[in-house]
Amino acid sequence: MSRKKLVFGAAAIVLLGSAAALYTAMKQSGPVFIDPDDQTLVMQGRVIYANNCASCHGAELQGQPDWRQRLANGRLPAPPHDKTGHTWHHPDAMLIDMVKNSLVPGRTAPRGYETDMPAYRDILTDEEIIAVLAYIKSSWPPKVLEAQKEVTVRTQG
Repeated sequence: MSRKKLVFGAAAIVLLGSAAALYTAMKQSGPVFIDPDDQTLVMQGRVIYANNCASCHGAELQGQPDWRQRLANGRLPAPPHDKTGHTWHHPDAMLIDMVKNSLVPGRTAPRGYETDMPAYRDILTDEEIIAVLAYIKSSWPPKVLEAQKEVTVRTQG
């Protein structure tokens, strides 16, 4: 076997090994399930929520009145994030995406959907977004939290 083939083969093995390590690290990075039992995270999230989210979604996570009825501009009011809303129907990855990038038609919202929800990618870090979601989830009763966890785990497959 020529030296060139040996070097190429060794480089290919290193490259594949590096790709596998990177893939494993990427799958392990970030939360598998945002844990609302982490009280430090929840307390941090409560403050961030109060400063960035409560003005629309309510201090008690209650959302805006008549949140299922379109406004004059055709958009929907901010929904509640407590158990009465639909936040818990979505997996954690989608919730992070919605906060970070707003509602994106065709990805996190129906095609053609328009929203007043701002994107927070330039305002909050990923860690702060996760803290806000931990705070929101800490208000949900066990059955709702378990249903949301199942959706989250199922979509990671």
